[in-house]
Amino acid sequence: MFSKKIEISYTRFFYTLFNIVYIMAKYFTKEVKIALTVICAIIVLFVGMNFLKGIIVFSDDVSYKVLMKNINGLSASSPVYADGFQVGVVRDIVYKYNDEEGGIEVIVDVDKQLRIPQGSTAEVESDMMGNLKLNILLANDPRHRIEPGGVIIGGLSAGMMDQVATMLPMVQAMLPKLDSILTNINILVSDPALKTILSNTAQATENLNRTSSQLHDMMAVMEKRMPSIMENADKTLANAQTITGKLSQVDIEGTMASVNATLKNCQNLTNTIQSGEGTLGKLLTDPSLYINLNNTMRDADSLLIDLKARPKRYVHFSLFGSKTK
Repeated sequence: MFSKKIEISYTRFFYTLFNIVYIMAKYFTKEVKIALTVICAIIVLFVGMNFLKGIIVFSDDVSYKVLMKNINGLSASSPVYADGFQVGVVRDIVYKYNDEEGGIEVIVDVDKQLRIPQGSTAEVESDMMGNLKLNILLANDPRHRIEPGGVIIGGLSAGMMDQVATMLPMVQAMLPKLDSILTNINILVSDPALKTILSNTAQATENLNRTSSQLHDMMAVMEKRMPSIMENADKTLANAQTITGKLSQVDIEGTMASVNATLKNCQNLTNTIQSGEGTLGKLLTDPSLYINLNNTMRDADSLLIDLKARPKRYVHFSLFGSKTK
């Protein structure tokens, strides 16, 4: 917008100058023409140099004074911005030699439509390429404004390069530590154990991938079998409910009474046997039966021994017969 305004102003100026030269060539003598040509040349040179500087000679812009202690190389024709938008240029820079406190007065021309609230400040900023500009930081005061010709307090902005400069001591202090860290990293990287760890990690990752694939296949199979499993589970639950229903119809009290009666009879039978009553009780408790059985077994044993020793005494066999002895 500001550059377009410069182009329009200078276009109007050169158009007016061309008309003046045309009128001179038509109505004035040679001497007057030469004199006016020289004057026009000087005017064109002056205007052209200001044009190259970005300064509008014939404009309705308003001026403000910016008081600063250090301009950091700011020069005339440097751009002026308001919150990042170009609104004018630096017209002139005056150093206050007679002021006891010193200081620099920067005169800026800005668009007359710009309202600068009271409390606004200005800063000299520098980009990465070293180009300087004056940035007006507008205050938040819509009711009060600085009138044209007023004073704005300025200063230097802590730009990127200044921040880098403040960080340099910290960086220098970190360099020895960084060198030590890099040395330790080189030692660690060159350690054969690290290669072994990385190899084991790769193998573990491969095993994990294989296990994950197997688990995925297993889940796919389970997903396919899940309907049949759920169907069997439903059948099992139905059977369990059927069994439970049948158990609920059983006469538990009668069954328990029968079991108690059976246990009571068993108890009576056990008591009868232990008391020696009846055949089974006498058989288990009478010692004479044991003695008789023992004597019988001993006699049978003696008989078998004699039978083996003298079989002819007990068995007689002959084709023609024999006499009994």
